[in-house]
Amino acid sequence: MKIDQSILKKEDLADLRLRRLYESYGYSQYKMSKFEEYDLYVRNKSFLISDSVITFTDTNGKLMALKPDVTLSIVKNTKDGQKGVQKVYYRENVYRVSQRSHAYKEILQVGLECLGSIDVYCIAEVLALAAKSLEALCEDYILNVSHLGLLSSLTERIGVPSDKKETLLAYISEKNAHDAYALCREAGLGEEQIAALGALTECDPDPARALSAISSLFDDAEWKKQAEELDTVLSLLPVGHVRLDFSVISDTRYYNGIVFQGYVNGIPEHILSGGQYDRLMERMNKKAGALGFAVYLDRLESLLTAPPQYDVDTFLLYEDSISPVTVYKEVEALVQSGVSVTAGRERPEKMKYRRLLQLTERGVEALEENA
Repeated sequence: MKIDQSILKKEDLADLRLRRLYESYGYSQYKMSKFEEYDLYVRNKSFLISDSVITFTDTNGKLMALKPDVTLSIVKNTKDGQKGVQKVYYRENVYRVSQRSHAYKEILQVGLECLGSIDVYCIAEVLALAAKSLEALCEDYILNVSHLGLLSSLTERIGVPSDKKETLLAYISEKNAHDAYALCREAGLGEEQIAALGALTECDPDPARALSAISSLFDDAEWKKQAEELDTVLSLLPVGHVRLDFSVISDTRYYNGIVFQGYVNGIPEHILSGGQYDRLMERMNKKAGALGFAVYLDRLESLLTAPPQYDVDTFLLYEDSISPVTVYKEVEALVQSGVSVTAGRERPEKMKYRRLLQLTERGVEALEENA
């Protein structure tokens, strides 16, 4: 049966497009319980978007939580020792405080995870699917990409003290170059080292122009390998929609390597985020790599859920004398012509319709029609 996509709500159509996209690249749907043991979220609170979690006591006395996050559940339930790569996508409701209403809300979240023997192709594919996901929602989009491996490696090479790194990363994430450089000077770094930091963190956002300069910052093979891998991955993404932005920084206790955020025109905050989270796998005693992303559909409400102009295209008003069989035949004829229709003996006060028809003994007459 072919589905008429014109009858779907915009958010349902977006969900359908994303599912088709992920399945076309071999990702299978992952289903899970609505809740997990609360301890899972206590141990990984900083990994969550919001640390507010709805809890309840199960019949066995365990403290449980309605799921505020999907990735943690997938990692927890992933089996170790599997060969190759496990590719899954999900469409699950999560329960957390909405940034709009500041109240708990059930939110549909869509995303994918790639777990196992991660290589450069896996990274490229996940980033490409992130870009395609944004395009499926809005043609005017930007994917900002960073690399925590390069950033961490640079801070070590220029001699940033370990007790200053967290503060420095916070300044970089805020695009606060003044305080970042002041911290480096206070820590005893020279102008050459500070210039190297600036060359990376304030690089040209265009990958084609930036990566050759980044690669030449240091001569050793390890640095050049990381830069070349980043270049390879970004070269496969749509030109004009991808920017290098080293202010995209995720929690380094969980993330390493590439991290990214996606934006669409009309929404002031990112609606997609992801990255490589091998360190989360290590924290949860999993001997594998992993990366993925989530699409926050709740942040798309203003873009996807504009109120419809009409509740129904046509309202058919019929007289008491008209037989139900006649009303039914007229309704069927209207539906078959491709319009939505509601029939009744009285006009509803609050219903919005484009066209008002009346069914009498003489036939169907048009009473009102709006543009």
